[in-house]
Amino acid sequence: MGDIYIYMLMILAGLAITDLVVGVSNDAVNFLNSAIGSKAISFKTIMIIASLGIALGALSSSGMMEVARKGIFNPDEFLFNEVMIIFMAVMITDVLLLDFFNSMGLPTSTTVSIVFELLGAAVCLSLLKIGESETETFLDLGKYIASDTAIEIVSGILLSVVIAFTIGALVQFLSRLMLTFNYRKRPAFLAGIFGGLSLTSLYYFILVKGLKGADLGALNFIFEYTTDVYATLGYGFLFWIVFSLVYVYVLKWDIYKLIIILGTFGLAMAFAGNDLVNFIGVPIGAYDAYNVWMDAGAPADFKMDALAGKLPSQKWLLLIAGVVMVLTLWFSSKAQAVVKTSVDLARQDSGTERFQSNAISRYLVRYSIMLSEGVQRVIPTKTMSYISQRFEKTPALALVPKNADRPAFDYVRASVNLMVASVLISVATSYKLPLSTTYVTFMVAMGTSLADRAWGTESAVYRIAGVLNVIGGWFFTAFSAFTAAALFAYIIYWGGFYAIIALVALAIILITRSFIMHKKSQVKQKETDELKKAESNTIQGIIEESSDTVSTVFKRAKDMYGNTLEGLIKQDLSSLKAGRKATKKLSVEIDGLRNNIYFFIKNLDEQTIGASKFYIDVLGHMQDISQSLEYISRSSTDHINNNHKSLKFNQIKDLKEIIERIYKIFDQAQGIFKSKDFSALEKIIQEKRELLKLIDSKIEKQVKRTKDADESPKNTTLYFGLLLETRDLMNTTIQVAEQYYIEHDASRFSKEPV
Repeated sequence: MGDIYIYMLMILAGLAITDLVVGVSNDAVNFLNSAIGSKAISFKTIMIIASLGIALGALSSSGMMEVARKGIFNPDEFLFNEVMIIFMAVMITDVLLLDFFNSMGLPTSTTVSIVFELLGAAVCLSLLKIGESETETFLDLGKYIASDTAIEIVSGILLSVVIAFTIGALVQFLSRLMLTFNYRKRPAFLAGIFGGLSLTSLYYFILVKGLKGADLGALNFIFEYTTDVYATLGYGFLFWIVFSLVYVYVLKWDIYKLIIILGTFGLAMAFAGNDLVNFIGVPIGAYDAYNVWMDAGAPADFKMDALAGKLPSQKWLLLIAGVVMVLTLWFSSKAQAVVKTSVDLARQDSGTERFQSNAISRYLVRYSIMLSEGVQRVIPTKTMSYISQRFEKTPALALVPKNADRPAFDYVRASVNLMVASVLISVATSYKLPLSTTYVTFMVAMGTSLADRAWGTESAVYRIAGVLNVIGGWFFTAFSAFTAAALFAYIIYWGGFYAIIALVALAIILITRSFIMHKKSQVKQKETDELKKAESNTIQGIIEESSDTVSTVFKRAKDMYGNTLEGLIKQDLSSLKAGRKATKKLSVEIDGLRNNIYFFIKNLDEQTIGASKFYIDVLGHMQDISQSLEYISRSSTDHINNNHKSLKFNQIKDLKEIIERIYKIFDQAQGIFKSKDFSALEKIIQEKRELLKLIDSKIEKQVKRTKDADESPKNTTLYFGLLLETRDLMNTTIQVAEQYYIEHDASRFSKEPV
């Protein structure tokens, strides 16, 4: 019998390693987003600092492991085999859930997932025990669940959202009021004061509170002198304020970079100390339960009272976990997608938004503006004017530089993000509360971006919609974690070890599939030619820069048009749906270029303003191309999806002839724009005229067929729509070619832009 549990422990160990990998991929956003978003230090340096923080944080996590053993359910009410079922169901659920969110590129809470998984599995086993009892009813569920602790944990997690957002916004508002956006030109002593306050907070709450649970051997004597909080903070503040002033005045070094470096280290350490329980707390609990059970002689009916007591920490397991976390941090590609979501929602500049607005975000923005206007009426005009001056952005933030990979926000905001999040997480860790690091860091970042007025009227609805999407994902995490863990626990309870093998096999299949799909999407992303912004300020420069983008649009348009009509001819719905996604992606990218027109014009010199009209016309034509492709894709997909009659033989024959001619034109145009040999465009313009005559003849033939034969109304409508939209597509394509042909010749013989 004991052999089965050894196998279960081995499976749990494998799941723990997998959970560490997918968990760190998700939670890397917590301690990387500020450093990456501000670009204060190189990516390699960020990774080294974060790795050191994780390694030390892992050693201070031992006290948090008790939460997994007794924080959610009462172990003394369960037998050993029942506890093992709970732990097994929790780990399988956790691995699958976190991998799902990583694949979506959304940050979720590993703390919420583990809490609700434990709750779901424990409730399921409790109800099964109650069902088998003749004396107990549903009202006795409270005896099995540590309801007081569970409610405290859940309420603490939810409360942390409000606290993190509020404190982040308040501290950022005060910091910006003191330093402004032009903080480099402010008096140096202000940077010294800000540095002193920030470093004092990081020193006490991270280096003292964070490491206090770690076994540092001979260095443990340091913590004996930190019992008096006020004395420690007082002396610490004096030291760090002097240190910061020397750092700024004498050494003339950047204090903000130092704060970001120490903040990244501290936040990574706090993350490991607080969140390690989410990944290995359950397997360690199972290991402890097995040791207690074996010491008692492995009886059949053995209650797990010992799990409610104090058990020795497994330092070697914490060390191994720390190593796995560091390796994952360096080699996980999914972490980058999760980090990008958080950075995009907090960036200072407007631009292409990842999330679309919704009714709730529009409602919140509308009434927030009304509330803001009401507050402005109450506050004196001079005060409002003073505040507005302090929050006036520097011109550099309003322009788009040549380097597209620019910082999302400045060093001041990055410093506040790290400082506030580190303090909140470290306080929770010191009191052994499983605070959600994802909730805290994300909401602090959102609070500071709000206080920094990053959510202006141009972007507020999209940013709020993004925040609501992420928060909605958190609630989905709680619901799905509870439900899935309860279901898996039920299956394991009745299916035994065979059910465990089946569920683990399912998990392996799903994770492997997710890994393969993620790799494919990465390869596809690299292979897909992205559209690039034009940044020159002359027509000749715009022609040179934008011709690659036009070439890319022609290449993708050819593929989309051909794949869509081939899918329609073969009635391949999956191919049509894939084509529709591709057309939407192209449309979004072109919209992104159009959204950049404002910044493009701002960068132009007065003498070269004519270049803007040329570029605007080019983008307008490309948008027309994407709209034609979207119509063709949508109408074809809807036709097959609604199970309408397929195209007739003559229609298919005519379409294939058109496809062949269009392929030829797009191929030639793509090559010309890629080589920038615009003198060859005249030949394509002539071929376009012949193609339009061919399309007109096909329309006439279809009119005749419709009058003479029994045609399907839906079929006929689709076919006419395809031909007419194809004609518009070709007209627009050739308009782009003609525009480049004319402007290229004109700009070669004129020094002034036309």
